[in-house]
Amino acid sequence: MIHLTRLNGKGFVLNAELIRTIEERPDTTINLINGDTLVVKERLEDVVRRAIEYGRAVRAFRA
Repeated sequence: MIHLTRLNGKGFVLNAELIRTIEERPDTTINLINGDTLVVKERLEDVVRRAIEYGRAVRAFRA
């Protein structure tokens, strides 16, 4: 799970395993595997970094 911020300033937690694509147009837009779209304040690079950190944490926990 990764912490993100909607454009209205409200924080939320996203299951990073649901991310299909991330784009900057110019706001960071996250497309999920179920077809939903989220727009967040964080930059693309930050979302990617958090998703990678989440994946590493999950693998370390399962090991």
